[in-house]
Amino acid sequence: MPEPLGPTAKDQYLVELPHWTLSEDGKTLQRTFTFRSFARAFGFMTSAAIQADKLDHHPTWTNTYNKVEVLLTTHDVGDVTEMDFKLARKFDRLYET
Repeated sequence: MPEPLGPTAKDQYLVELPHWTLSEDGKTLQRTFTFRSFARAFGFMTSAAIQADKLDHHPTWTNTYNKVEVLLTTHDVGDVTEMDFKLARKFDRLYET
């Protein structure tokens, strides 16, 4: 089972992922992606779902028109782990392409 990250480790990872933030309780990594259209937002979610399946690590997310809000936490641990940051990086790369 993955280990939860401490505050220092989370802060170090966040330096590499400046568009992501932690929830108030520090147990969820979050970001909102904005697209030019609903179709592009939905396309991102489709590609992101494939990446999440490959890692067997799945986000909690919502889509409203051209926005996709992503929440990442490791449910088995109840906190953020390295896996959440790994998936966040993959989502950022998808968004940049």
